[in-house]
Amino acid sequence: MPETFKNAVTAALVTAVLTIPLLGMQLQLEGYRVVLNTHWTPVLVAVLAVFLFQLAKPVLSRSSAGIKLPALPRMQPRQQRAAVMILLMAALVWPFFGSRGYVDVMTLALIYVVLGLGLNIVVGFAGLLDLGYVGFYAVGAYTYALCNQYFGLTFWECVPLAAAASALFGFLLGFPVLRLRGDYLAIVTLGFGEIIRLLLNNMTSITGGPDGVSGIPKPTVFGLVMARNPVTEGGTTFHQLFGLSYQGGHMVIFLYFLALLMVLFTYFVTSRLLRMPMGRAWEALREDEIACRSLGINPTKVKLSAFTLGAAFAGLAGSFFAARQGLVTPESFTFIESALILAIVVLGGMGSQLGVILAAILLTVLPELARSFAEYRMLIFGLVMVLMMMWRPQGLLPATRPHVELPQ
Repeated sequence: MPETFKNAVTAALVTAVLTIPLLGMQLQLEGYRVVLNTHWTPVLVAVLAVFLFQLAKPVLSRSSAGIKLPALPRMQPRQQRAAVMILLMAALVWPFFGSRGYVDVMTLALIYVVLGLGLNIVVGFAGLLDLGYVGFYAVGAYTYALCNQYFGLTFWECVPLAAAASALFGFLLGFPVLRLRGDYLAIVTLGFGEIIRLLLNNMTSITGGPDGVSGIPKPTVFGLVMARNPVTEGGTTFHQLFGLSYQGGHMVIFLYFLALLMVLFTYFVTSRLLRMPMGRAWEALREDEIACRSLGINPTKVKLSAFTLGAAFAGLAGSFFAARQGLVTPESFTFIESALILAIVVLGGMGSQLGVILAAILLTVLPELARSFAEYRMLIFGLVMVLMMMWRPQGLLPATRPHVELPQ
């Protein structure tokens, strides 16, 4: 008991040291003065919770011996296809029943679905830890913004250019990391993401620096703008052509369906690639690179293909993000975005496409529903990730592989 009490006191003191600067103190601006306000209630709750948990830990460990935590059942490929169809049907009818704000939130969630599926190629299939994935996302967004600003290209003309530019950056990044793996690979990719952000921040004459690029136009529908008035004199808008009254919600719904189309395209391409020799080569590289070489597979080409294709989907999502926001700045592509996308892949299950889709929706929608806890968002997010690693380290929906069982 004394040892347990000592450990509980130590853990409580460490918790106090960590939570007092984060939760107990807050700087606020009152007029022209900066005032330090204190909030001791969350600190006391955290310290007390840790102290009681450490005291009860020996009893809980003895009582929970032999008791397994509940786990989600593994879904077979046929069940996963049925679940995807159900999600697709729900996604098609959602914008006609949800409010404008919730439809816009789901549009953002679909962007993260595309990013998660793209990173799943690199991390989940090929087993290459990429912490700079947001760099490709930024390249795609700025490609559309700059091509529209300097050359007047439309969204539909810039989408393939954004994907190609991000794929080129992924291909170039692949060369210096061919011989790296594990932590070394993560450090290199992390540096790449930060280099891209700093370049965008400092190339003021081209990218606008910290102010970014504004006035990015929204996508058109077969050349028809979804606005109140036409852009050019004598032009026609979407609602004028069909005799509809103008509503701002039309653009929100159109962006939602456009994002859903991008998700379907990404899901279809990645699913087909998995069944091709390229997908088998990714899995072989992930399991054992030495065995991969012994089978005659060139790891250089496999890594380059994974980085290039993953970056192309990030550029696709980036161009749509720029069109949706109408403004891009370097602060939209910080390291926390890469961490969030990687968390989506890990939480959903590395290599599981349906799991990545569910995780992207959960991590994007739930924080919007719980805005009253916005200050503690990252704290709750970290706690959820820790609990997931303890409860189900393989993710919400682990990837299933086709297998054959011999009869007894």
